[in-house]
Amino acid sequence: MSLIKQINQKEGTGIKRVNINVEVNLHNAFKAATAAWGTDMTTVLEEFIESYVGKYGAITTKKSRRA
Repeated sequence: MSLIKQINQKEGTGIKRVNINVEVNLHNAFKAATAAWGTDMTTVLEEFIESYVGKYGAITTKKSRRA
């Protein structure tokens, strides 16, 4: 099964893929740190996002209409 097919299947189950750009050294350090603690980057990022949303919630702003 190709990687693209795997991603499509995950998205079909309510999972949304998020891509971010991170400096190489930071990525490597983060990956090593999560592995050292017996977890993975996805789990840590999901926990951070849940915590952030729990603290700050979803904020919606009104778009201004220019005449």
